[in-house]
This record gives sequence, structure tokens and C-alpha cells, in this order.
Amino acid sequence: MQPKPSYEAINYSIRPAKSIERKMFIEACRLLHPFGDLNSYSYVGFGSTFFSDFALVHRALGISDLMSIEKDADNADRFDFNRPFNCIKLIFKTSTEALPKDVNWKKKTIMWLDYDGRLTDSVLADVSFFCDLAVSGSVLIASVQANPDRKERLSKLRRRVDPTKVPAGIDEDYLQEWGTARAYYRIISNEIQSALTNRNGTKDADHKLEFKQLFHFIYADGAKMLTVGGVLHEARDRQLFDRCQLSEQLEFIRTGPDPYHLVAPSLTLREVQHLDKQLPCASTSGMSAKGISAADLEHYRRVYRYFPRFAEAELT
Repeated sequence: MQPKPSYEAINYSIRPAKSIERKMFIEACRLLHPFGDLNSYSYVGFGSTFFSDFALVHRALGISDLMSIEKDADNADRFDFNRPFNCIKLIFKTSTEALPKDVNWKKKTIMWLDYDGRLTDSVLADVSFFCDLAVSGSVLIASVQANPDRKERLSKLRRRVDPTKVPAGIDEDYLQEWGTARAYYRIISNEIQSALTNRNGTKDADHKLEFKQLFHFIYADGAKMLTVGGVLHEARDRQLFDRCQLSEQLEFIRTGPDPYHLVAPSLTLREVQHLDKQLPCASTSGMSAKGISAADLEHYRRVYRYFPRFAEAELT
């Protein structure tokens, strides 16, 4: 018996940490205006049947050139039925098949490769395609499941990923708990730099491509997840990137190996409303909330502007 597709097992639209992550991406992308009008970008992702990121990108950024890559061609009618906007183009292929041929790489592109599985060679191939083909000002985001294997962790990693791409020092113990996410981060980062080294080749200094990391999230809405992302730009566009002031304006930006651990505390609506009246603030020392731990207060203080408000409603 074949396992269910992930979109049939998980409602991606109501995963709280994922919801926060989406809104953080949108806020960061808004700051990319020095590279050009955001509505001139294209967006490429995996919409599934919920299209949550697509709806947010279209409404918040004004992007109308939207492409959703779906590998489950047998359920094409269901994807089409759930497509929230006519401007979303559906491509029924694997991402590795679609990226070289179906994406307009002449346009600045925001691409979220939001996989529901572990890191594999095909994921790295997709990352490499982006680095080979994207134009200056484009954004790459890659998310993978980072649950550690129960046993034979290292050998299983080497079966999924070319063993030559597994960095030295990663062993069975390293891959425990969040160690798998750390290993994946190193492998993805190395793949990006390797692809850019090959692409830059004999380019003159001004036209060499650079990747500026912006996102390094770890979180768990059930499964452990890792997200890595950033902006690709030519060396001559460094001033455009500097004008974005992403690190200066956004607390969640991470430019190195230390991740932003995104935690969505479990709070009632009444608790959320009570805490919101005390925010913003620089620390939780003056905040009060009955029964809520200091750790959850700090988690909420950091993400309250992006915190989801889910509610039940009957639509007729």
C-alpha cells in the first residue's frame, strides 16, 4: 500500500511555526525593493492543495507570475480545483525536471523549494540549478525535513546524498537530535558555494555571483524542519543589497551557521490578547501572564507580529 501524499496527511495551512515562517519571508522580501519592483518578480514553489505561500505572495507582494510545481500528476484536477488565483501556473513534473526547462530564468525569481522529505541528491540538484541559472536579485529558500534516522544515521545519509558531499566530522553521534539539521545546513551551504564557483568561472569581478544568506530556521510542527535561504546577486549589486538593510531591520535574519530556533508556543486566544497589550517590549522582565512559562513568554515576544490567529468559521 502506497503512503498518502503529505498534503493528504498534513494541513499545511495551519501549522503554526510554518505560518510564522511564511510571514517572516514575506517581510524580508518586501525589503528587496532596491533590486526592482517586487511585482516584476516571479515566484516558484510547491503549492500542494493548500497554496498557502502562493496566496500570501500574491496578496502581500503583488506578484502575479506564479508557478507551482506538482509531482502528483494523477491528482491534477484536485490541484487545479484548489488553485486560488488564475495567475498560478501548474506544472506537473518533478522539480528536477521542471526547473531547467519551465522556469523563466531571465526574470528575478523568488523560489521556495519546500520539500516534505529529507535531504537527497535531487534536492541538491535543484539548489544547484537555481545557483546556475538565476539572475541577480533572485531569492532561494530550501526547506527539508530534518528528523534524525533511528539507527544507521550516517550510512543512510550517505545513501541519500553523494558521500563525497558529507563533510568530515559528521558521525553517528553528530546526527542525533538537531545534529541532522546542522549536517544538512552544511551540505546545502557547500552545494551553493560549489555551484557558484563553477558558474563564476572566468567572469569578470563585477559579474561574479554571490549568495548572501538571510534565513537559517529550525523548528518542529511535529517533524523537525530546516530552512536555509538567501539572495543571489552580482558583485556589482552589493550596494543594492546593502540598501535592503535586512540584518538591521529584521531580528530573525541569520547570516551564518547559528540558526534561529522558531518556536510557536501553545497559547489560548485570551492569553494572546493579554500578551499583545504588553508588546512590543525589549525583554519579558515586565510582562505578566498567569501560568505561562518564561520560555514561552520569550518565544511569543519574538514572533508575536507573525503569530497565527486560527479560528473556526462556517462559510456558506
